[in-house]
Amino acid sequence: MNREAGVVGLGAWQLGADWGQVSESEALAVLTAAVEDGVTFLDTADVYGDGRSEQLIGRFLRERPDAGLTVATKMGRRVPQTPEAYVLENFRAWTDRSRANLGVDVLDLVQLHCPPTPVFSTDAVYDALDTLVAEERIAAYGVSVETCEEALAAIARPGVASVQIILNALRHKPVERVLPAALAAGVGIIARVPLASGLLSGRYDEHTTFGSDDHRNYNRHGESFDVGETFSGVDYETGLAAVRRLRPAVPQGATMAQFALRWILDQPGVTVVIPGARNAEQARANVAAAALAPLPAEATATVDTVYTELVRPQVHDRW
Repeated sequence: MNREAGVVGLGAWQLGADWGQVSESEALAVLTAAVEDGVTFLDTADVYGDGRSEQLIGRFLRERPDAGLTVATKMGRRVPQTPEAYVLENFRAWTDRSRANLGVDVLDLVQLHCPPTPVFSTDAVYDALDTLVAEERIAAYGVSVETCEEALAAIARPGVASVQIILNALRHKPVERVLPAALAAGVGIIARVPLASGLLSGRYDEHTTFGSDDHRNYNRHGESFDVGETFSGVDYETGLAAVRRLRPAVPQGATMAQFALRWILDQPGVTVVIPGARNAEQARANVAAAALAPLPAEATATVDTVYTELVRPQVHDRW
């Protein structure tokens, strides 16, 4: 997955669950718009809507067999989170289910889905993943991580093709060590939560409300999964203040979201960034960020200053 320049893919969590209701027709419209505008990388997971996201992508693949897509999925979050669950027998069952959902014989890329930290240093786990490759159930494997230390542990393993990690204008820590290590090892970096759960879209304020089935409501304090997945772990009010300070740095003709995506694409070592989208318009706007010129030095300096002054004290040492 090692490429010199980043590209915009599509994250398909929204198409499954936890972001409010997205109908099947809306989900397919998002996929169609993204692919028509040049997206070639889709990221999903077996736990998104308990398979709904994979199944919708599977339907899309059947309708677009020549689209040339790479589909990455994830496994491991449908069971209690104990290291003992990460064994070959379960891996076979989990990947069989994803293969059925997606309607493919071989999964392009399977990622361990933010497993317990000890999993990243367990030799038998990587042996089992190598077995899945040998059995031609999967073409390649990677990991999705919460912390930079987990990422570095995975990058040190020779069979790991990719690391998925939260990286955005409010989460800078991976730039220091993870991206250089991945670049040196030829490991792809998939940047997730690129808009900090929509905060960096600039569309939210103190009066915005989120539905009861939206993780931006029910997981603000990590009640259901790692709090870093919701608003990147940044306190909502602090996030709003940061976005207001970033807004003057947005280039003319670009949206706040495109500016935020461009900042990620400018980081050396990023392979693909995977913003989600609730509708076709959002999907197309996200893809357009790749066509923006690299951000000028003064804009990058503004991002650094806002992070250092407002956000770093909350997040830098946690992940």
